[in-house]
Amino acid sequence: MKYLHTMVRVRDLDESIAFYRLLGLEETRRHESEQGRFTLVFMAPPGQPECPVELTWNWDGDDGLPSDSRHFGHLAYEVEDIYAKCAALQAAGVTINRPPRDGRMAFVRSPDNVSVELLQAGGALPPQEPWASMENTGHW
Repeated sequence: MKYLHTMVRVRDLDESIAFYRLLGLEETRRHESEQGRFTLVFMAPPGQPECPVELTWNWDGDDGLPSDSRHFGHLAYEVEDIYAKCAALQAAGVTINRPPRDGRMAFVRSPDNVSVELLQAGGALPPQEPWASMENTGHW
């Protein structure tokens, strides 16, 4: 068996692409179907095209898209500096739902409510403010 990708339905393709770029992913390929009226955009970490998330955008909307994708689970990405990544996301307007109080793990949500886990590469970093005393916001 071979891993292929994780698919996420999105409501606004440009907004979703911008969010995944903030995480550090880059577009690796794109497929547009006139007949099916959808666009697929595959985004992956640099140098890891075999680990993509597939953003599926239906041109005519998707009324069946749940408002809370909590049942989906989450995507997970390892980052070099969890504090720097969370600070950059926060500066771009992304809510840090579960701050990296432990220097090891954080959760954010995409514009489509997909939960994304960020894990510190190697071991946990020493606790650091403002993260150490920051409360959770919403759920992940």
